[in-house]
Amino acid sequence: MLSSLTRPRALAVCALPVLALFTVAGLAPLPFVVAQPGMTADVLGEHQGTPVITISGAPTRPTEGALRMTTIVATGPAADVDLGDVADGWFRTDRAVLPRDAVYPPGKSEKEVQRHNARDMEESQDVATRAALSYLGEDPAEVKVSLHLADVGGPSAGLLFSLGIIDKLEGDGAGGDLTGGRSIAGTGTITADGKVGAVGGVSLKTQAAARDGATVFLVPEDECSDAQAELPEGMRLIPVTTLKGAVESLRSLEKGGKVPSC
Repeated sequence: MLSSLTRPRALAVCALPVLALFTVAGLAPLPFVVAQPGMTADVLGEHQGTPVITISGAPTRPTEGALRMTTIVATGPAADVDLGDVADGWFRTDRAVLPRDAVYPPGKSEKEVQRHNARDMEESQDVATRAALSYLGEDPAEVKVSLHLADVGGPSAGLLFSLGIIDKLEGDGAGGDLTGGRSIAGTGTITADGKVGAVGGVSLKTQAAARDGATVFLVPEDECSDAQAELPEGMRLIPVTTLKGAVESLRSLEKGGKVPSC
């Protein structure tokens, strides 16, 4: 047995390795990334001095309001994220801690990831154009659409690109804006036949949208609960599953009709 004099000293000695272990764990890199709200861009306007959407071969119309695509930014695949970063992310509403492999493919360098995201964006733009022209019944051989959005990767702006093209070509079919003059934001992938897909990070994207003045957010229906998790005050969510449904919801919103909600 330890005497009353030696017991505290022994406990102190035993505690040193444990303290050292926790210190090392707190400083050691962990397999996570920390994400936060990123930039938004109005697809009806300009980005870095260049129109986001340029159309030739068909008459276009001036638009009002805004259709804002939204993004998140995350620490790079090679960045060190330690226990302090993770703890900070868990307790902040404007941060999210995500598994690194869920954001970056394993074994890929940062440049490889950037190239992959750029290819996804280019493909998304092509598909978004086909979806919009198909919805409008326009011939893609006659109507040419150019999309410009520098320094943004991934496919999550597909829905907003399609809506922007439709708004510039037709609006609501009676000369009005799809936006009704509002600042509307959203996210979602798009397929050529107009199906909207989930993207992830929506709770951060709603915060980016609110920061930049949007009051309505189009969200893939399957991600309603995620979008509601940290929903900014005054932000209205509209769930969407198809391009047609998104257009109909915006028309109904503009006319004060019934609009789906999460």
